[in-house]
Amino acid sequence: MLTVGDSLPEFNLKAVTSLEPGQEFSDITQNSYAGKWQVLFFWPMDFTFICPTEIAEFSRRNEDFEDRDTQVLGLSTDTHFVHLAWRKDHDDLRDLNFPMVADTKRELSQALGILHKEEGVALRATFIVDPEGIIRWVSVNDLSVGRNVDEVLRVLDGLQTDELCPCNWEKGEATLGVA
Repeated sequence: MLTVGDSLPEFNLKAVTSLEPGQEFSDITQNSYAGKWQVLFFWPMDFTFICPTEIAEFSRRNEDFEDRDTQVLGLSTDTHFVHLAWRKDHDDLRDLNFPMVADTKRELSQALGILHKEEGVALRATFIVDPEGIIRWVSVNDLSVGRNVDEVLRVLDGLQTDELCPCNWEKGEATLGVA
């Protein structure tokens, strides 16, 4: 699995970026948001139970990420057509404000090392990538446990200070000085 300090692999994937007829799909690459922080979060499959709770929460908190000059990208190994159908079908997903990216060939999931060994789907992995394309934080959950968006924001805040942040540090609190 790629980890902290590794470069985000190159990719070129289809994404659902709109529900507007004729404008539903866009191509997304590792350079689409160059110069910005990125949060890539993967879920196992569309039309499941835990996944929409996470996706909807990232969407509700998207302004918090934008305030931190950060682009959120949600990804799974489903096709962009399945993503579109799910968005149209699920009330909590219709108004998403970040791309739903289709890693259909599992190229990015495989390059990152986050495919479930038996199921062949992406684990619940979250990557924070800095503006230079370097992975700065990774968290991977079992398929049965959703992630905590507040924790992703807390870690992003800490990374963006470029200072030493103690345990349970929250934005606005003092960082540690080196003696």
